[in-house]
Amino acid sequence: MGETENHHHPPPPQAAAPPAAPPNLALSRGPTWTPAEQLHQLQYCIHSNPSWRQFLFPFCWLCDQNPTCFTAQALLLAFQHYIVNLGTTVLIASNIVPLMGGTHGDKARVIQVLLFMSGINTLLQTLIGSRLPTVMGASIAYTLPLFSIINDYNDEDFASPHDYENHSRINDSFFLSQHHPWVWPGMGGADKRFLLILLSRFFSPIVVVPVVCLVGLGLFARGFPLLGNCVEIGLPMLILLMICQQYLKRIHSRAHLILERFALLLCIGIVWAFAAILTVSGAYNNVKPATKQSCRTDRSFLMSSAPWIKIPYPFQWGTPIFRASHVFGMLGAALVSSAESTGTFFAAARLSGATAPPAHVLSRSIGLQGIGMLLEGLFGSLVGTTASVENVGLLGLTHIGSRRVVQISTAFMIFFSIFGKFGAFFASIPLPIFAAIYCILLGIVAASGITFIQFANSNSMRNIYVLGVSLFLGLSIPQYFVTSRTFDGHGPVRTNAVWFNDILNTIFSSPATVAIIVGTLLDNTLEANHVEDRGIPWWKPFQHSKGDVRTEEFYSYPLRINEYLPSRFL
Repeated sequence: MGETENHHHPPPPQAAAPPAAPPNLALSRGPTWTPAEQLHQLQYCIHSNPSWRQFLFPFCWLCDQNPTCFTAQALLLAFQHYIVNLGTTVLIASNIVPLMGGTHGDKARVIQVLLFMSGINTLLQTLIGSRLPTVMGASIAYTLPLFSIINDYNDEDFASPHDYENHSRINDSFFLSQHHPWVWPGMGGADKRFLLILLSRFFSPIVVVPVVCLVGLGLFARGFPLLGNCVEIGLPMLILLMICQQYLKRIHSRAHLILERFALLLCIGIVWAFAAILTVSGAYNNVKPATKQSCRTDRSFLMSSAPWIKIPYPFQWGTPIFRASHVFGMLGAALVSSAESTGTFFAAARLSGATAPPAHVLSRSIGLQGIGMLLEGLFGSLVGTTASVENVGLLGLTHIGSRRVVQISTAFMIFFSIFGKFGAFFASIPLPIFAAIYCILLGIVAASGITFIQFANSNSMRNIYVLGVSLFLGLSIPQYFVTSRTFDGHGPVRTNAVWFNDILNTIFSSPATVAIIVGTLLDNTLEANHVEDRGIPWWKPFQHSKGDVRTEEFYSYPLRINEYLPSRFL
């Protein structure tokens, strides 16, 4: 049969359709989070203040709807800040006073002075300084130049090598002589002339992340290494605090309120009582002396040696003895203290619901630290003060960032520094209990530093490089300087100029200071024109007093003081 005209030819082949785009897995796995300049999970932020007028009913705190309850809660929260600050104070006094030839009575007096100056400086900072809810506590940065002072004067100038009062007179002179470079630049436009605040103009979120992280992580020696000196009371404290504060609070709404805010005090009481039971039962009768010192509740000898009432006064150790060569070592420690305070202020702003502190706020806070150093020298403080990292972690633990709570805590510090027996009772808490608390509080501060990366491009290889190098060197370099230090305090830098050694050994023993140096250098020299990746558009408004409308709300002086001060002091 022949072909017909109705025959249909096969259709031409169709071009293959392009492959479908792969699904966006990021969208399919849940929502993405937008950057938040302020934390919104706080129960009290920086200016959510309980009333000062409601002190007549201090025990009605179980009813959260009653306004008088807020004051009782504020008192307990403030007492927690006092307890947290007490741990570092006792640790420094316990390590330094015996090396200076001091007795248990001298240690008790030193703790009283440190607490007294901590209360005064905290009140000044929260009123006219940074205005952030930060406790000013004893700084360990001053211990290295203090070792040099002890070594130089032990056998040279005194009839007795264990004359504690003479050592203290020497230390007073260095605080008196070294406050001047800190005060006047800091209080008069420091963001233009003072080195540390000048560096803050070169900061960015990429610099702030490692600095704040290492402010917390750099104090890891106060955590589990100190806890390990008495595991049988330190480890139960750590586990109990985690369970009570994070898990048991979810059982009931009322338990949530109480345990989230006051689990710290509850756990300290339980574990402290447990340690007392072990002590009286003879559990530590046949152990090493170091274990007895760490575990027993009767080894501080503070209750028996502390005076009932002792008001700190200027030059209580005698007329200061001066040697100019040691001033520079103390200046290095003051620089480290200021650098660490800067990182702590950023963490405190984050955990109290405030925006990042601008340069002029850092300026006046560092200047006020200089005035604090002068007062510490006058009153015979063993070391200078810095912003307490542990107390900033307490803001995040309790979700209470109120400035007024910290101001109330200064009343406890001053009260217990004057009435020594009462203060010695709480100062007798074994240090491993404090170490367990610090394991959590310091971790919270370090994590708050990580949150600043949200304002920069976390996918930039350039940023990853700067962050990685700053974090690693910030941990590695200080670890080298600390492990290379001899028993008498000599670091790896050893030249004929002791003051030069003290400056370098002190600076490079501080993780936060090393992170500031490395991070600022890399961030401002390595592809610095990538301002969007660095987070500069977000950062820039906070560098000026009028750059953000919230700056006035968070950082202005109280009682309209700013209306009567020259603009250079604001």
